[in-house]
Amino acid sequence: MMQLFDKQVTLRMGQANVRRWTDDVLPLAADVSDPLGVLDLRTHRLPLESAPDAYRTFQRKEDGCIKVVLDPWA
Repeated sequence: MMQLFDKQVTLRMGQANVRRWTDDVLPLAADVSDPLGVLDLRTHRLPLESAPDAYRTFQRKEDGCIKVVLDPWA
């Protein structure tokens, strides 16, 4: 911390106010008509066993990977 202080580095942090919006957003996210377009965010749905490969694909942004959903029951 002293090095940051000596270099006059400014740290700013914050946290999303998730609890405030959960009751409003959750029903919209669960709505089958998808009014928020959340289904468009998922680009890959894979079984849980494929997690290591899925993380690698996401990290490298291969195959147009934006969001991976790991399905333990697949």
